[in-house]
Amino acid sequence: MLSRAHPRYESLVLRDKIVKASKEGYLADSAMIAHGRGEAFDYLLGEETTLPAKRAMYVTVALMILSKNPVISVNGNTTALAIDEVIEFAKAVNAKIEINLFYRTDERVDKITKLYKDHGYPEILGSNDDDMAYINEIKNPRASASKNGIYIADTVLVPLEDGDRAEILSKSGKNIITIDLNPLSRTSKRSDVSIVDNVVRALPFMTKIVDDLKSQPITYLKKIIEEFDNEANLKESLDLFKIKGEIK
Repeated sequence: MLSRAHPRYESLVLRDKIVKASKEGYLADSAMIAHGRGEAFDYLLGEETTLPAKRAMYVTVALMILSKNPVISVNGNTTALAIDEVIEFAKAVNAKIEINLFYRTDERVDKITKLYKDHGYPEILGSNDDDMAYINEIKNPRASASKNGIYIADTVLVPLEDGDRAEILSKSGKNIITIDLNPLSRTSKRSDVSIVDNVVRALPFMTKIVDDLKSQPITYLKKIIEEFDNEANLKESLDLFKIKGEIK
């Protein structure tokens, strides 16, 4: 049993969630490697939400509020780490949730579908029963997209995803948002808004600020979005890694 007194308690809890999800069969074999990479970046970041991350989160919420058909794309890792947080945020901004996997199998999709239903979200898209279409430019299993979700979405939040897909979706005219602890990843560079933070911190923070932003004039929300420079924000995030990595 994990002790709350352990200095790495929160990180160990997340590791345990990933291990359990792997044993339950809805994570790909490489999922633990991906989590470990993110954990390393989070460690260098000081395991805290930075100002650039918060700035990107305000832009994200503004975009989701103004969008006509926002969708949150989820994979096994996101589900294992933050299923309840995903659902709460989706409801807050009136977004749909869609399963999208690189290593897609019917078994994994069925297990993730059941998890969302068990957690009180029966409307999950991207299930094996969904009406799917395919985005021709994407040359991997992530080309599949629900005809009622990502395929027609104007804004897609793609936490812990791949850069090729983010770039292609962005080129198709969609607003692409990512939550990625690596500011140098293809996903971060190819997305329109990149939140350099841990998904377990980012989603609750964004849910918390939804009501405040919903009460603001549309002109204010548009101004937040128009003034945001993702490249500059990523550079600021990268500088913070360097500062926190110095030995005093």
